[in-house]
Amino acid sequence: MADPFDAGAGGILRQPKAVWATAGASVVAFMGIGLVDPILPSIAQGLDATASQVSLLFTSYFLITAVAMLLTGFVSSRIGGRRTLLLGLAFVVVFAGLAGTSGSVGELVGFRAGWGLGNALFVSTALAVIVGAAAGGSAAAILLYESALGLGMACGPLLGAVLGNVSWRYPFFGTATLMAIGFLCITAFLKEQPKPARKTSLLDPIRALGHGGLASAAASAFFYNYTFFTVLAFTPFVLNMTPYKSGAVFFAWGLLLAVFSVVVAPRLQQRFGSLKVLGGSLVLLAVDVLVLGYGDHTTAVVCTILSGAFIGVNNTVYTELALGVSDAPRPVASAGYNFVRWFAAAAAPYFAPKIEEWTDIHVPFVVAAVTALLGALVVVVRRNALTHEAEELETAHATEDGVTVFAN
Repeated sequence: MADPFDAGAGGILRQPKAVWATAGASVVAFMGIGLVDPILPSIAQGLDATASQVSLLFTSYFLITAVAMLLTGFVSSRIGGRRTLLLGLAFVVVFAGLAGTSGSVGELVGFRAGWGLGNALFVSTALAVIVGAAAGGSAAAILLYESALGLGMACGPLLGAVLGNVSWRYPFFGTATLMAIGFLCITAFLKEQPKPARKTSLLDPIRALGHGGLASAAASAFFYNYTFFTVLAFTPFVLNMTPYKSGAVFFAWGLLLAVFSVVVAPRLQQRFGSLKVLGGSLVLLAVDVLVLGYGDHTTAVVCTILSGAFIGVNNTVYTELALGVSDAPRPVASAGYNFVRWFAAAAAPYFAPKIEEWTDIHVPFVVAAVTALLGALVVVVRRNALTHEAEELETAHATEDGVTVFAN
């Protein structure tokens, strides 16, 4: 198998300008997820809001993202990948800019919902566009996309901290500016690609979930995503640090996520098999968040950063499961899978602060540990339905018609 890092023709470093433009915009799109992490306490203070109210920034974002997954294939199969990317970017530019002008937490939550729609249209289409425009096959293209994801998840909190230290509004204006640059780059460098031979209906992703393996992967990922976004959305309030310090913590978290997603996970899969790696990583994540919830401040910081390693591994394996476990077209399978799992990403930021209000600060992490274990339990109980992926791992990596799941 050719080395995707090879600097020769078709390697990851020798790609057309269209690929680099899309990958660069992808970095910024993924930055938007963790951007608000370091400034959540600042937003709460600036808008006189509670932690549960501010956490709705994540809930509205991912709730709209989940529903929009049913629309992305419908839209892109009719207007084409390039126009879908530009439409998504335009939504992000407008709503990220408006978010920076918010006068109340209600306005900010609403603008984040519009931002979520734009991000769904963009990130659900980006890999298919990168694969279609890349030189040297899909291996280098997928690796480039996953690298963009990891870099964006790492840099989002850092950008949020640097700009948010001046004002909580600046990170939103900064994102709007960067996405506007991405819009111009894609307009200039990316040509329209052929539309799919068959148009996708709104119900195709739901029908795809009738496959036992895909439904099992989605159910397991649902529980996992609740744990993931408890860490991402609730931990900043527990750490209660300045934007700079919180940004540094989540930057380190994002670096581990990127390295373990792109470099470590494939090696572990090759040695132990995807399902064993996923089950083991989910159990370790459960232990990590439990220690995070009951440890002192230093322990909480260390466990927050360490969780990035387990999350990176899980993201990669879940991506391959969703793309390779069923015989549904990859964009359709991905949309159905994302439709299920993003509801957990919307639920966790809302319920974690509520659970703290009802009980104490430790219990939200106990719940997060339980959901990670439930995700592992689904993998064990449904391993026969998921085994198809392990046999065709290379096919999942090499797909040409796929849209990746957004890993997280």
